[in-house]
Amino acid sequence: MSQIESFRDLKVYQMLKKLHIDISGESLRFPKFEMYEIGSQVRRSSNSAAAQLAEGWGSRHTNIYLECINRSMGELRETQHHLDVTREKDYLTAQVFKEFDGSCDACGRMLERLYQALNAWRGSKRPGGSVHEERDSYVVLGEDQDWATVVKITQEVMDDHER
Repeated sequence: MSQIESFRDLKVYQMLKKLHIDISGESLRFPKFEMYEIGSQVRRSSNSAAAQLAEGWGSRHTNIYLECINRSMGELRETQHHLDVTREKDYLTAQVFKEFDGSCDACGRMLERLYQALNAWRGSKRPGGSVHEERDSYVVLGEDQDWATVVKITQEVMDDHER
């Protein structure tokens, strides 16, 4: 277990970044006419999934961090859509598609667990896709104590994934 000091230390960020690099490389093999169509779309959405998480980590505001985790999940699902299309167009082998899709699912589970853990900490619930706030709707994490708790929860979620 290593201490989380930056978004780069997050296992889910590392996995999302690797997924983007792998998808980007594979997308460069798509037919030329798809280079700026579906190729560009899948590269941008896979990159954005990791970038959204990094942006949220840097905000130090609970709601912004949670929103960025949520946007990261959305970008990840968009990436899966683009992968579905590329598979149906036979631009990806079944094996490569399976690896990418499995990585997307693993990252999605990690992001969802992180989202749920942080919501539980701040007293929010997400029943049926909506969030109900029990505390102030905008909690600023400028105080070291609050941010230390967020880091601790993030660390626990990342450690749980490694087990």
